[in-house]
Amino acid sequence: MSGSMAPIAADRPSALLVVVAACALIDINGRVLIAKRPQIKSMAGLWEFPGGKVESGERPEETVIREMREELGIDIQESSLTPFIFASHGYPDFHLLMPLFLCLRWEGVPRAREEQEIAWVKPEDLARYPMPPADVPLISRLRGFINQD
Repeated sequence: MSGSMAPIAADRPSALLVVVAACALIDINGRVLIAKRPQIKSMAGLWEFPGGKVESGERPEETVIREMREELGIDIQESSLTPFIFASHGYPDFHLLMPLFLCLRWEGVPRAREEQEIAWVKPEDLARYPMPPADVPLISRLRGFINQD
């Protein structure tokens, strides 16, 4: 073994890595809560699974709990979060890494608290809502999970 590492491609600029944790809240009717990005944010008007950026020193589960409280006014216990799948997607200005958690139990009634619209959507209807490119591949996996017998 030579001890040298493979060279990094010089023609590939390093992208800023952004880690976002998101949550698919699933109600007793098998519907999923999605939120429409407000006009003041990038990708405004697109629907997404609620969540937010993982802050320094924060675990993704803590991010989801914090964001669900801030965005939707609900309380979630960490034991109610199940890691499900993740998205890894390159946008022009950054690379997104996004774990998606499932949650079937929470306290409170989800309400839009940050200028966003929210909707409870049946899994088979999720594709009708325009979403950011990173979220789109998650739809079929989520639909398959919810519609299992």
